[in-house]
Formats: sequence, structure tokens, C-alpha cells
Amino acid sequence: MTYRVGAVQKKLLILLAGGASLLLSRTPKKQFKVLSAMQREWKKVNHQTLQRAIRSLYESKLIESKDNPDGSITMILSDQGKKKALTYDLNEINIPRPAQWDRKWRLVLFDIPERFKKEREALRFHLKRLGLHQFQKSAFVVPFECKDALDFIIEFYNLRPHVRYLVVNTLDNELHLKSIFRLR
Repeated sequence: MTYRVGAVQKKLLILLAGGASLLLSRTPKKQFKVLSAMQREWKKVNHQTLQRAIRSLYESKLIESKDNPDGSITMILSDQGKKKALTYDLNEINIPRPAQWDRKWRLVLFDIPERFKKEREALRFHLKRLGLHQFQKSAFVVPFECKDALDFIIEFYNLRPHVRYLVVNTLDNELHLKSIFRLR
């Protein structure tokens, strides 16, 4: 059975991988950087969603639990979980281009409040880096499936309430967009 790994689960896997990288860090400065990044991410996690994500990760065999003598439980990444965690590096995410286009457009729309300006600009940066075309100021388009990458970025910056993802069959300026993406 194949399980889909959601954005919160990906974040949890990365946090667990961060724990492993903490052990491998040789200098206190590097350890402090890893700890700071992990703490920032932990604060962004909704705890009810976290419980569901942990349960799902156990079921998908991406994490394992180890009972400690003091009664506590330690979560560790399985070998499969380590591979998944390393797959989702925010700066290395990409959108694979399929051999054949499915003739659908993906629109990413967002209305992010001014108080989240840095997150809004980070989202724009990542969308452009992924190769999405800026359709309007807060609307991007791409002809390829990008939901997993988008979900990860949205969860990473905690922007779920402000971002929408649509799949549409036609756009009024489709010819122009086809030339941008070099589609037939």
C-alpha cells in the first residue's frame, strides 16, 4: 500500500532529520543553527494536525518508535523516512516536467495579508524559482502538476489559509502561455 506524504508530514520528517544532523554537527555554532531552525519550524506546527501526521507516518512506515526504560517513546526515521526527508529540501524542490502535457493548467492564487509580507515575498520567490509564470501580481500559472511542492512550501511558511490551487482546462491567453512553456 502506498501512502501519500502530506506537507505537515514532510515538515515532521525534516524536523526528525534535523535531529540526526544535530548529532552529526561537529561545532557548537552549527548545532545552534540546526536547533534554531528546528525550533522555528516546531512553533509553526498545529498540534492536532501533528498527531494525525505522526499516526499516518507510523502507518506508512516512515518513522519507527522505540520504547525507553523511563516510559517515554523516541521517534526515529526509518530508512525509507530518511530518504523521503532528504527529498524535500526547500531550496532543492522542483517540478518534474512530464513527457506529455495533460492539457491542464495549474493556477496558484494567493491573498496574503500585509503582516505576512516576508512570507508572501518568499512564496513569490519560490514560485518563480520553480518555473511558474506570474499571471498577475498574486496569481501564478504552470502547465505541470505541482501540488506536492506547493503544499510543502505553503506548510513551511504556514500560509494555508491564504493560498488556493486550481486546475483548469483552458485560459484565455493559452497560446501565449504555451509559447512561454514551449508546449504544443
